[in-house]
This record gives sequence, structure tokens and C-alpha cells, in this order.
Amino acid sequence: MATNTSARSPWSWIPTLYFAEGLPYVVVMTVAVILFKKLGISNTDIALYTSWLYLPWVIKPVWSPLVDILKSKRWWIVSMQILIGGALAGVALCLPGPQPFRYCLAFMWLLAFSSATHDIAADGFYMLALDEKKQAYFVGIRNTFYRLAVIAGQGLLVMFAGILEKRFSLRLGEAQAISQSWTLTFYLLAFIFCLLFAYHHFVLPRPSKDRENTKANTPKQVIIAFAETFIEFFRKKHIISALTFIFFYRFAEAQLVKIASPFLLDKKIAGGLELETWEVGMIYGTIGVIALTTGGIIGGIVMARNGLKHWIWRMTAAMNIPNAVYLFLAIVQPSDMLLISSCVAVEQLGYGFGFTSLTFYMMLFSAGKHQTAHYALCTGFMALGMMLPGMISGWLQEHIGYQLFFVWIMLCTIPSFIVTKYIRVEE
Repeated sequence: MATNTSARSPWSWIPTLYFAEGLPYVVVMTVAVILFKKLGISNTDIALYTSWLYLPWVIKPVWSPLVDILKSKRWWIVSMQILIGGALAGVALCLPGPQPFRYCLAFMWLLAFSSATHDIAADGFYMLALDEKKQAYFVGIRNTFYRLAVIAGQGLLVMFAGILEKRFSLRLGEAQAISQSWTLTFYLLAFIFCLLFAYHHFVLPRPSKDRENTKANTPKQVIIAFAETFIEFFRKKHIISALTFIFFYRFAEAQLVKIASPFLLDKKIAGGLELETWEVGMIYGTIGVIALTTGGIIGGIVMARNGLKHWIWRMTAAMNIPNAVYLFLAIVQPSDMLLISSCVAVEQLGYGFGFTSLTFYMMLFSAGKHQTAHYALCTGFMALGMMLPGMISGWLQEHIGYQLFFVWIMLCTIPSFIVTKYIRVEE
């Protein structure tokens, strides 16, 4: 018999559900870059192959109807969580063996597809399990715990791996110390997800709407509706300028994000800052994410007051101009942790503030009969805008060096301003 949704407080599952949503994403997008850099993989290969990991989020709208017609959202959530745990354990198993990059990458692909599917199910479940009033109340809570997952993954776990590296290096060679420390880190991640799977298996409510949706539509009806959704999306007014804006708005950031961690880790003779792993976890993964979150909060507040049209140019500038701090760091190559932390915080604060405009624009553009589906298409196109530029960033950096690469990044901010000029903001 189905559990009464109202009998279980949303506080018992929303924080953990969105923590579980954020953690694998940050592992795939950021932690994987740091891991592969520590394994000695070139920036070219790191940027190329980790950018490909965006693909599940790019094509997520294509298989999202399957989550609607096959099983319940609840089933998909708990199934993907145990699959995510298995993929993380797979990475841990491959790290000590031969060709760890190749096999770890295979499990990263499994992790990426599982995580993207989990996102679809979790967001759908959130809307089915809560009424509109509770959805509005808990939207800030879910975003907070998603950000905490980012801090936990990009910050605390990287710091944990770095501390283990230092301890193991006292009695082991550098390569073995790195292998063992990251193996233990990914086993810890796998264990966390096994706990999340067990917890959600028993705690997640069973809303009646979730069960009904599994039988509501035939596959044929879903396919027809899906096709209509696509057609209506591409018939929207100003579709070309909108998609161009969504794709190019983060053109510079898409390349910078793949090189930031390698730059912080690389030897000074190679043009980097030669930070230790735990320092990168603290600066980029903790201080940076806190600044990013702060920027997003400020962006949301000012947007609510004056609207997107008023803030769009200021947010575009905030998104792009602070990228110059990396050029400064590449020229000066400081060792002062406070200075490096301040520069990263400034860039992330601007990024968080500026990114607000993109998310709000996509919401406005998606408004209408198929708002949820059209927003998913927008986010897929946004992920494509991160994937394609990021793929070449490592190759480019290795050919021109860090200083000229960051000069290139500043030049890449220009398309963002150009596409902003041509969008139509209707509020």
C-alpha cells in the first residue's frame, strides 16, 4: 500500500535527495579533472575527455520521456543511486590497476548517465510529491543542499584526498601515494551513495501521482507529445538569437573551467601555481564555491527587484571581466594563499552573479504550455555550449602556455557581449 505523502515531512528527504543530485555531478565535472591531473594525464586529454562527459546532460531531454513511462520516479531515483555507488566503486577499483585513465573514464561515463537520469527523476519527483506551496517553500532548501554537495565534493573530498597524499607519500612513492589516496576517496564516495540508496529506499514517500504516471500514457502517445514539444520549441519567436545566446554566454567560462584546476596544480616551471591537492580543494572547491553561491544569491535578489532587462549587461560584465584574475595569476605566479584565494573568489563571485541572468532568461524563454520540457531543452543546449568549447581548451593551452591561454580567454569573452546585444528580454 502506498505511503501517505503527508505523513512524512519533506525535511526528511529533500535535503538528502538534492545532496545526492549534486555530488555525482561535481565528481564528473570537477573532481575528475583534478584526479586525472594527479595521475599525470595531459591537459589536452583531460579537457577533451571530461568535456565529453557533458553529453548525458546535453541529450537528457531525449530520454526523459522514458523516465515518465517506465516505472515510477521513486524507482528511478533509488535505482540510479545504487548505480552511481557502483560506478564510484568501479573508479576506485580501477585506480590501482593498469591503464587507470581508460578504465576510470569508462566508469565516469556510467556515472554521468546515471547522474543525468537521477536529475530527471529527482526533479520530477519533487513536483509530484509536493503541492505548489511546498514546492515554493523548499526550492531554496533544495538549492542549498545541492551547493553543499558541491562544497563536499569539490572541496572537502579533494582536501581529504590531498591530506592522504601527504601522509602516504611519507612511506610510498608519489605515484603510489596518489593512487591509494584517491582509491580510498572514491571508496568513501561509493559508501556514501550506498547509504543514500538505503536511506531513500525506506524514507522517500510514495505519492499516488507517481504511481499513476506510470500508466497514464502509452509509448505512442508519449512519442507524439514529445515530437509536438520539439516542434513548438523551435517555432518560438527569436529562437535563433535565444539559442545563440544560451550557447555563447559562457563561451569563455566553458574553457576556463577545464583549465583552472590544472593551472593551480601544475609546476611553476610549466606556468602553474604548484599548489598541493588539499590547497586546491580549499581554495577552488570551498572558498570558490562559497563565493559562487554568494554571487548567485545576490544575483537573485537584485533580479527580483529590477528585472532581467535592467541587470543583463551588468551580469554579462560580471560573468566575464573577472576572468582576468587568472591572467594576473599566470603572470605573477604568487605563492601567497590569501592572494590566490581572493582572486579565485572574485572570479567565482562574478560567475555566480552573472550566471543568474542565463538561468532566468531560460525560464522566461521557456514560458508556455510545455515550460518544463522547453526548459530542459534550453539546459541541454547550455550543456552543449559548455561541452564543445571545453574540448579544445586543453590542447590550446598546451600549445600556447598558460599566459597566452588566459589572454585567449579574455578574447573569448567578446562573443558573450555580442549575443547579449541581440536577445529580446520580455518581462
